[in-house]
Amino acid sequence: MAGASMKAIKLRIKSVESTMQITKAMQLVATSKLRRAKERMENSKPYAVISRDAIMAAVRQCAEPQVPFVTPRPVKKRCYIVIAGERGLAGGYNANIFKAVAAHAEGTPYCVLPIGRKAIDKFQHLGIELLDQDLFHVEGISVSTCNRLAQQLIKGYRSGDFDELFLIYTSFQSMMTQEVQTEQLLPVLPVQEEESRVAVTVYEPSPEEMLEAVMPNFLAGRLYSAACDSFASEVSARRNAMDSATKNAGEMIDGLRLKFNRARQGAITQEITEIVAGAEQ
Repeated sequence: MAGASMKAIKLRIKSVESTMQITKAMQLVATSKLRRAKERMENSKPYAVISRDAIMAAVRQCAEPQVPFVTPRPVKKRCYIVIAGERGLAGGYNANIFKAVAAHAEGTPYCVLPIGRKAIDKFQHLGIELLDQDLFHVEGISVSTCNRLAQQLIKGYRSGDFDELFLIYTSFQSMMTQEVQTEQLLPVLPVQEEESRVAVTVYEPSPEEMLEAVMPNFLAGRLYSAACDSFASEVSARRNAMDSATKNAGEMIDGLRLKFNRARQGAITQEITEIVAGAEQ
């Protein structure tokens, strides 16, 4: 009976060791990707920041009461750009994104522009309208792809396919912290700043026409920056998840080995007892 128990424990140890090798390998792969992902993320931010400042400056100087991309209209439908992961095994990374979408929609009809395999799979399963059926990989998304998607979004907003555009992605804060962000892209909400910090910009021919010209570039830059941010967050979340899994597997192996040693000690003690008892007879 003890022999059968020891054999089961040995098989269990072998199984956990195999799992630990996989999680350790995935942790190393994520670690190697993280440096490049962080560098790409940092390189993408300056353009997004500068273009946003230019848009905000133009919005503050718009004099017309009805300005495309700025004036709110009754919300019949929303569009969400959802940037999720390519695969699982990243802790709550993907689940947190989808929870944020569900919480923000609050029963309002919406469509989705999904980026990442998990986003497509999730919203196809839910039966949500997809603005684009193509699979866009977060890791390798290009500026030209973001430009094409921005033009598609501008066209949908102009034609009234949706009345608000939101971007939901994960922002990389640190190796241990990644936060889901929800950002309204259309209509553009003016941000009030201190008068001393607001630069006076002269637009020719007008701020309204400048918005018309640069809005696609702004959306493309914001989309590309968010994708880079999200991929760095995904890789970091996966690294942390695999690190925790590896440590848990190690602790489980230690517990199983202790249990195995106790079972073996018990079997040896029983055999000695039986030998002594046989010799005394």
